[in-house]
Amino acid sequence: MRKSPQHPQEAVFLLYARIAGYGFRRHSAYRAAALAGAFTNTVFGVLRAYILIALWEARPGLGGYDITDAVTFCFLSQAFIGPMQVFGGGLELSGRVRTGNIAVDLLRPASLQLWSLADDLGRAAYLFLLRSLPPTAIGAALFGIIVPADPMTWISFTAGFALGVIVSFGWRYLVALSACWVVDDRGTQSLSLVMTFFFSGMVLPLHLFPGWLGALAEVLPWSAMVQVPADLYLGKRDVLDALGFQAAWAAALLALGALVTLAARRKVVIQGG
Repeated sequence: MRKSPQHPQEAVFLLYARIAGYGFRRHSAYRAAALAGAFTNTVFGVLRAYILIALWEARPGLGGYDITDAVTFCFLSQAFIGPMQVFGGGLELSGRVRTGNIAVDLLRPASLQLWSLADDLGRAAYLFLLRSLPPTAIGAALFGIIVPADPMTWISFTAGFALGVIVSFGWRYLVALSACWVVDDRGTQSLSLVMTFFFSGMVLPLHLFPGWLGALAEVLPWSAMVQVPADLYLGKRDVLDALGFQAAWAAALLALGALVTLAARRKVVIQGG
């Protein structure tokens, strides 16, 4: 007989751990889509790598990177697309708002935000295995990428990667809940996609952005999704500074998400949902 948890904290932890496992299994049902995404990320990674090689051959040392750094950054950023959901989406909340099913979610005794976060962590873990590792491995085979020898680099990168996923969730959660106030959230989703794609470091490393634009881009939350984890992997940033930056944005977005959830609950009640 399975022993029931003795402490409420243990029960809560087991609940969200099971939700994360459910999220992993649910997304594993779409294996063909994940593999297709991995193939697409690999193809575009190869094309981007050749462009970056040409750029760095013309401008050696650009942004403090050498050619190997640039190619490594290229395939790392491609690997982040799935887990970080750089192109947006990954949450079903906006659709559930439109159908009215959000009312059921808000009536659950569990936190809507933490429930969604646990499910999203399961999704990110699955996509990391099927959509992140293949492009990175192929990039390493074709071009050669940096492989850190220091275990502490791997530990800091893992922590930075996890925090990047949480920051990504925090932002996407806010965007999804905007459907409680706007008639059609497609405009909000499109704006989020553009901002995330441009300011995360997916187009180019943020160190290449000029003047005030580069300074601004590096302190916005989107940089915590791609640029900061990549810099941790490459050893280009102080570990405590980088992780503190990501943790601060994760805490801020989750706190704001909790407040918006309360507002959404009142909004649903006012509308009679």
